[in-house]
Amino acid sequence: MTKILIIYTGGTIGMVNDPGTGALIPFDFKQIQQNVPELKRLNYDLDVYSFDPILDSSNMTPEIWADIAQLIYNKYEEFDGFVILHGSDTMAFTASALSFMLENLGKPVVLTGSQLPIGEIRTDAKENLITALEIAATKTDGTAMIPEVCIYFDYQLFRGNRSIKYNAEKFEAFRSPNYPILAEAGVTLSFFKNYILPQPGKALKLNLKFNSNIGVLKLYPGISPQAVKAITDSPVDAIILETFGSGNTTTAQWFIDCLQKAINKGKVIVDITQCQRGSVELGMYQTSKKLQQMGVVSGYDMTFEATTTKMMYLMGQGLDRNELVRLIELPLRGELTV
Repeated sequence: MTKILIIYTGGTIGMVNDPGTGALIPFDFKQIQQNVPELKRLNYDLDVYSFDPILDSSNMTPEIWADIAQLIYNKYEEFDGFVILHGSDTMAFTASALSFMLENLGKPVVLTGSQLPIGEIRTDAKENLITALEIAATKTDGTAMIPEVCIYFDYQLFRGNRSIKYNAEKFEAFRSPNYPILAEAGVTLSFFKNYILPQPGKALKLNLKFNSNIGVLKLYPGISPQAVKAITDSPVDAIILETFGSGNTTTAQWFIDCLQKAINKGKVIVDITQCQRGSVELGMYQTSKKLQQMGVVSGYDMTFEATTTKMMYLMGQGLDRNELVRLIELPLRGELTV
């Protein structure tokens, strides 16, 4: 029988109404089959691990990512797949982080959640959970159909490190702006094999060392030297520069000098676009030529979530600057298109 481990971290999906107060409270996920009786029809061997205490996803940290990754690593040989129930607000960060932590992953790790609690009449929780389990259980020629970290939400399966949360009000909470979906749930489950990562040729490797000492500088017209220097002069190890269009910034000399000073002090600066779709192309316009010349690194079409977690991962490996810069611009887990 197919064995799936459900990891419940928290989030809206695990909430029910308290009969006494009407407030939303978490229920015991060890009793999941009582709350979702449809699961019995899947004929899977399900086990549940619940975080204690459960977490609002706004409180997610690299340390908790490490706990999740370690749990999957420890249980890897026991289970055919893993489904993580998670709050939607930071789900894309967790999915991206786990993709870097779980190197050579050969089994599905599917994150899902819901916009409405599982106890609500119109909830999306049951469909998301049941289909996520089906995806985690699907095999082809005896191996996992989806050997990567994914997000399943509202009938679509996304690569985890290509996903963003874009809507807080609709069931369609996630999108993958720069990469096609991996599967779609209609009358049948349709998998798009051309877009799914291949099975790895090596054993699963666990990477838990993350360095989160990163600054973020989002540009806007009229940004002041004081605002820029608050980031570039701060004691961070790297800066994510959120730029206009295909990687463009102001060419004001004071701004260029701030970036150059930061790079001279050893900081790595990664340029990603503020646009949801599209890619950074350093040097395409004069406004990004100077960035390219001074050594700003291109983030290509990575999401902010993937850029942040990839930087944390790479900086935690103790690499020299040249190797760090080289790997930032390479697709390690399918997170970018060069």
